[in-house]
Parts: sequence; structure tokens; C-alpha cells
Amino acid sequence: MNSLTKKIIFSLFILLFMSITNANSQSENEKINNLIEQKRAYNKTNKISAVYKIQLYNGNETQAYKVRKEFEAVFPEYKVIIDASKQPDWKTQISYFRTRIEADRALNLIKEKYSGAFFVLEDKI
Repeated sequence: MNSLTKKIIFSLFILLFMSITNANSQSENEKINNLIEQKRAYNKTNKISAVYKIQLYNGNETQAYKVRKEFEAVFPEYKVIIDASKQPDWKTQISYFRTRIEADRALNLIKEKYSGAFFVLEDKI
């Protein structure tokens, strides 16, 4: 075999390899897109989702409302709730964050003024 024939065979081999690789990558992309669509459909039908909260205070009722009032004056953009579900403990908590990252970012800002604030659990709604 001469040099030209070897180059042609090698070039054909490379083209064949590249076409197989391209076909596999397109197939993988289709599978990923299909999974994403399935997850979106699942999320639409199952409205139970996780939310995250930040807790400012845990104690008596009077102090819980005092902390809420002070916090709302400093950070009016956040919704503050008082949780009295486990009496006698009253909890002052900050809204429902949809993602952990969102809650962490807010916590970093809030800790500058309220050093005792901490990330709370994930709740289901």
C-alpha cells in the first residue's frame, strides 16, 4: 500500500469514529432533555416542595414579637413569621426560601445584624 492509500484509509477511519461519537452524544443529550422534561412534569403534579427558613429567636412570646418588630424595621424585604406550634416556645422565623442557596445568602446578610440567626430545617409545604 502506498502512502496515499494509507492516508485515505486513516481519514475514513477518523470520519467513521467521529460520526459514531457524534451520534452517541446526540443520543445522550436527548436522554438528558427527556429526563428534565419528566422532572418538570412530576414537579407540576406533585406540589409538595421543600422550603427553607432562618430562625432569629426561640423563647417567650413577648420577646418573639419584639424581635420580629425590630427585624422588620431593618429588613423590610423579608417576611417574618411567629411560630407558636410548640408552646411554650415561640419562634421568630424568616419567610420561606425556595432553595438552600437563597436561604444561605440571606443568612449571610442577616448575620451581620443578628449574629444568633441560624439556618433552620427544610419544611414541606
